[in-house]
Amino acid sequence: MAAARATLPRPGLLTPSNVAKLQPGLRVLVPSSSSSSPRRAVATAGAAPATAAAAPSPRPRLGDVIESQQFDRDALNEIFEVAREMEAVERGSHGAPSRILEGYLMATLFYEPSTRTRLSFEGAMRRLGGEVLTTENAREFSSAAKGETLEDTIRTVEGYSDIIVLRHFESGAARRAADTANIPVINAEVIRVTLGTLAFGWALLDVYTIKREIGSLDGIKLGLVGDLANGRTVRSLAYLIAQYQNIKIYFVSPDVVKMKDDIKDYLNSQGVEWEESSDLLEVASKCDVIYQTRIQKERFGERIDLYEAARGKYIVDKKVLDVLPKHAIIMHPLPRLDEDSHEFNVHALLWITKDVDSDPRAAYFRQAKNGLYIRMALLKLLLVGH
Repeated sequence: MAAARATLPRPGLLTPSNVAKLQPGLRVLVPSSSSSSPRRAVATAGAAPATAAAAPSPRPRLGDVIESQQFDRDALNEIFEVAREMEAVERGSHGAPSRILEGYLMATLFYEPSTRTRLSFEGAMRRLGGEVLTTENAREFSSAAKGETLEDTIRTVEGYSDIIVLRHFESGAARRAADTANIPVINAEVIRVTLGTLAFGWALLDVYTIKREIGSLDGIKLGLVGDLANGRTVRSLAYLIAQYQNIKIYFVSPDVVKMKDDIKDYLNSQGVEWEESSDLLEVASKCDVIYQTRIQKERFGERIDLYEAARGKYIVDKKVLDVLPKHAIIMHPLPRLDEDSHEFNVHALLWITKDVDSDPRAAYFRQAKNGLYIRMALLKLLLVGH
């Protein structure tokens, strides 16, 4: 079945009709919403056409979730619609726990530690009534340390669970896992920063945050600030926001970490207007969204002089608030603390100063919470459909 799943379309949503176009006689069985026991979506060859036609037509559902490029505008709208529903589910779960994913097991297989991402997925699963099997550092504390291949690990873990959330240090690992597994695979975060693979998790919640805060995605003016050459979040956001109409993006960064040409070329191909600037205050005065990121020291190698020149050049502070439109928002993927600073250092460099926190335009903690709703939506769509 893994071979069959590997041929399914990656863009957009998985439906019985587009599976049939790829492989005649192949149909997708989607579990009924009234079923009391968990079932996986499976593909069976040689099914009688009359049987497929007699079954009620289900709402589309996702296949694997691997990269930002697999989502078109319709798919994004589908996910955001369910995420909005998940907000109400999460609020109600404190009194009457949800049973939407009761009986389902999620395995979080993290080959690199990432506490916030792992807890967010696990929290999403538990909010929906599911259970979790977890490992935070599978690279060191799993059979991988003994030399087991990723494919063998996936084949083993899928026997214990209904869905796998994978974070891996190797480029292309999530795709390999998806092609191996007979159950859905979610890429918790990708490592590559080329256009070929973009981090989906932050991009989805970032676009959803803009929609929730501003009310629309068409016509947005977006300022991306900081390390644009290496920041996965800003690169993925630039890619996904291009799905919408009349977008303008301002790139604000030191010369050494400007946005790379692959993203610029893609935006050009999509007719998205963009502009580079060195003046954060001027850009902030024009934007609906300011998205701040930190300068990443590890990207500079031995050129510490270049890092020091870039570090702290663009800070979102009271001056930015003074020129930012009243309806606009400030976003950040967190943590906002400079990597060279220490928690006990009162002079720690913050990419967004603490006096911004009390301003209603500071959306970065609401942005982080939205990650829970997006992950709840993905789990629901992957396991039981809309």
